[in-house]
Amino acid sequence: MPIDRDKALTAEPSVREIHWTTRDVLLYHLSLGAGADAAIGPELHLTYEHGLGVLPTFAMVAGSGISAGEAPPPGFHLPGIDIDLRAVLHAGQGLQVHRPLPASGNATLRSRVAEVWDKGKAALVVLESVATGPEGEQLWTSTTRIWARGEGGFGGEPGPEERWTAPDRPADTVLTSATTPQQALWYRLNGDLNPLHADPAFARAAGFDRPILHGLASYGLVCKTLVDGVLDGDVTRLTGLTVRFAGPLVPGESLATSVWREEPADDGVEQLVLHAACPEREGAPVLTHATATVTA
Repeated sequence: MPIDRDKALTAEPSVREIHWTTRDVLLYHLSLGAGADAAIGPELHLTYEHGLGVLPTFAMVAGSGISAGEAPPPGFHLPGIDIDLRAVLHAGQGLQVHRPLPASGNATLRSRVAEVWDKGKAALVVLESVATGPEGEQLWTSTTRIWARGEGGFGGEPGPEERWTAPDRPADTVLTSATTPQQALWYRLNGDLNPLHADPAFARAAGFDRPILHGLASYGLVCKTLVDGVLDGDVTRLTGLTVRFAGPLVPGESLATSVWREEPADDGVEQLVLHAACPEREGAPVLTHATATVTA
């Protein structure tokens, strides 16, 4: 089915109610390696329900719990867009949190197609989701970029050309996040049961030597390493994180995140420029076009 851009952009947003618990938050943090050195650094602000902070990227999995054994949907179905999942790649992710996330709560999530760009051999679908709390307060806005191979050529605009280069100076700091061989198995319990992250035969059929880590797990790892290494453990200071997914990370490999700090604005808001790569594979890029917004 060809993409109908006008139908996609004018469709009413989908609306669903989501709910999460402290247990969901604890599981998310553990799936990103929190408390790995519990004997010397238990990271109680992330691993203990009393005084629990919430990493902003938890928004990506809030309300997404899936029962074990439930299969992913057979296609990517939106108004005006009907795509085979085999053609879909998660190309990028953006997040803005409007207030610190509660450790448990409810929200209304409104999602829509914000844009569809015709890239010739592929389509780039931009999804936007806005979470609103029970009192009408905005909690977060997320933007997901989906690259759909073979779905271009529908006659749309290609979209703006986006160039990105790292600053022409050494990074101010490089933060390393270790992963474990079972990291993807932990992360799946947040709701994404795609067999690519667990089944070696499935991963080989998809062109990988073995299961790979979820892109959103790498995204969460960068969030955690910034909170740990730049923000003194204060989860509330990270208010935005935008990345492109440039390559896979295999569980057991590490992620080295280069951080360039820019001069804070008058209101104390600071932009960080980021680049995350895999040292075990000669610096192969994992996350690029990456920026973070932090407050004083």
